[in-house]
Amino acid sequence: MAVAMGFGRFSYTPILPAMMTDTGLSPADAGLVASANFIGYLAGAVLAGYRWAHGRERGVGLAALVATTLLLAAMGLTSSVLAYSIIRFLAGLASAFAMIFISGIVLGQGLAARSEHVPSVHFGGVGFGIALSSIAVWVAPLAGVAGLSMSQADWFVGALVALAGTVLVAALLPASRHAANGGRPEVPLVRSRPLMAMTLTYGFFGFGYVITATFLVAMARDASGGHSVEFLAWLITGVSAALSVYLWRFAVPRFGLAGVYAIGLLVEAVGLVLTVSLPSPYAPLVGGLMLGATFMMVTAYGLQIGRQLAPESPRRALAFMTAAFGIGQIVGPLVAGWLAERTGSYALPTLVAAVVLMICGIVVLAELRRTNEALAR
Repeated sequence: MAVAMGFGRFSYTPILPAMMTDTGLSPADAGLVASANFIGYLAGAVLAGYRWAHGRERGVGLAALVATTLLLAAMGLTSSVLAYSIIRFLAGLASAFAMIFISGIVLGQGLAARSEHVPSVHFGGVGFGIALSSIAVWVAPLAGVAGLSMSQADWFVGALVALAGTVLVAALLPASRHAANGGRPEVPLVRSRPLMAMTLTYGFFGFGYVITATFLVAMARDASGGHSVEFLAWLITGVSAALSVYLWRFAVPRFGLAGVYAIGLLVEAVGLVLTVSLPSPYAPLVGGLMLGATFMMVTAYGLQIGRQLAPESPRRALAFMTAAFGIGQIVGPLVAGWLAERTGSYALPTLVAAVVLMICGIVVLAELRRTNEALAR
């Protein structure tokens, strides 16, 4: 997850300000490139829902990590918006395959071992990768390679770290339980009301969280926070994300899995408001803390709930929810970039995202009884 998501998906955020300086990307261009990545993520989620990879999950997941590494390096070889968009589309495709197929293997192992720690460690890898990517962006200019712009150095260092991570995963990842046990393909997904409500809110969550996740470091630069604040904002996001899934699990016995999911949506909405209302340099730091403290937990718990609501079709449920999430992510950066370019600020798109997340939290609370009953079956 650190390679596929922390670097493959989210390293774009800390590198974006340097790209805008080096290549003249506008906020609308940046939103377009980000959305291309999310379109690829959506395409990957849809493709993963079919049976073509049955029994080959490990091989597909590792191939996705190799592709992620190569595509990170490719970003440092161009300055074209079209080329950036194509590369990020392919990177999104690879991220979705890694998320769905590798998560299926790892979470399946966790369920077989009856371990409550496996989801926390697995999804905590996203936050670890985000924190590591912020450090990579911080140290990349120190390499001082002649002829490379700052953004090129950032992408190449990220590719080297991703390569090391891919080698480690290849050594540690076990075979798919389908492959090991000769399991039959999953049955068609039954779309119950609780599953549909979760999928709907999960999709709008994708819209809400991604605006800050894409533009947080650019917002820090706009506020003249300096390179140190940019670095700290994304580092805090990663560290809090790495710890969040583990820490939030202590609230599950009291509020239930779906209740904690709803609380996370509401807390993140408050965090978005603080991101644009606090003075600099506190706004991006607090925004990064609250984004990290919630978005990975909401992502992980949402997928966990979806998987439990469809016990006969867990991979199809993951793909279905990830597809909804992907649609929200596509729309989010486009809307945010367009509004930011016309208003000269990221405040309005961030507040729109906060309202969307608040509504999602209310919907989950309204459906909480039905969802809990379905989870208890």
